[in-house]
Amino acid sequence: MSFAYVVVTVLTIAVNAWAAIADFARAGFVLANSAALGVPHSWIPMLGALKAAGAAGLSLGLLGVPLVGVAAAAGLVLFFTGAVVAHVRIRVYGPIAVPAGYLGLAVACLVLGVA
Repeated sequence: MSFAYVVVTVLTIAVNAWAAIADFARAGFVLANSAALGVPHSWIPMLGALKAAGAAGLSLGLLGVPLVGVAAAAGLVLFFTGAVVAHVRIRVYGPIAVPAGYLGLAVACLVLGVA
């Protein structure tokens, strides 16, 4: 396990845990972003649960279950690819940097986890 993998994965865990908490708390920016994208507010808890599951899986990967960490990273790559596609499809480019950044972190976790 490389130092780079640990640093990137800890950062990815932190931002996804924070995003999941914001979803569960129904933070104002979460509600505004979901409304702009046409995502029903009833989906927000499930989206938060997926982010939390990704963070938990990455944590397990760091704790010695590398296949779970790789699977979690792959799941987050798929999740945030969908988020970026949703922004492009609806042409909401202002906040696209956030899911794109999360996607970049998830890709880095996946690449470093497989390496």
